Amino acid sequence: MSGTERAPGSGKRRPARERVLAAAALRFYNDGVTATGIDTITAEAGVAKMSLYNNFSSKAELVRAYLDARHEEWLTQYRSRLRQARSPRDGVLAVFDTYIDSATAAGDRFRGCGLLNAAAEMPAGDEGRALVRRHKEEVEHLIAGHIAALLPERADDARTMAEHLTLLLEGAMTRAGLESDSSRLWHARAMAARLLNQL
Repeated sequence: MSGTERAPGSGKRRPARERVLAAAALRFYNDGVTATGIDTITAEAGVAKMSLYNNFSSKAELVRAYLDARHEEWLTQYRSRLRQARSPRDGVLAVFDTYIDSATAAGDRFRGCGLLNAAAEMPAGDEGRALVRRHKEEVEHLIAGHIAALLPERADDARTMAEHLTLLLEGAMTRAGLESDSSRLWHARAMAARLLNQL
């Protein structure tokens, strides 16, 4: 089987690696990492098993690529939201809006944070868990940067508020995923806006 296929209407070939990663992303998010076998991914991607192993040495490597891709996708969405921000307050809310965007895009298939869902299936010490932790730390760092701009003379208060808002956001994402409903995220955003207005 060919390593590439033509994307509909584009005239360009879509590499097997992209198709495998897209199929893995869909199945890992919808069904879970453990429940998704290589045969399912290759069938969904329309590639031979050899094409998968030519691009990823193992399922573990494919999972890490999936986690990296989700991280980059989130950052791209956040940067798009940030371009609309007019103030550090808006920057904080852009993080919340990025989570809401992800939930909205998933629609009825929304299961919460794909990175945390994957990490929950991995043993302690797994490299994938470290990737997810770094993503969550980066999200908190982004919030902290915006809060620091709001409270330039109050570094300790800024760090505390950033942690508070991060925990609010992550808790809302967890509940929203369990309930397959983004309303918890909207409530968390409203709470964050009220807290920011008090600064």
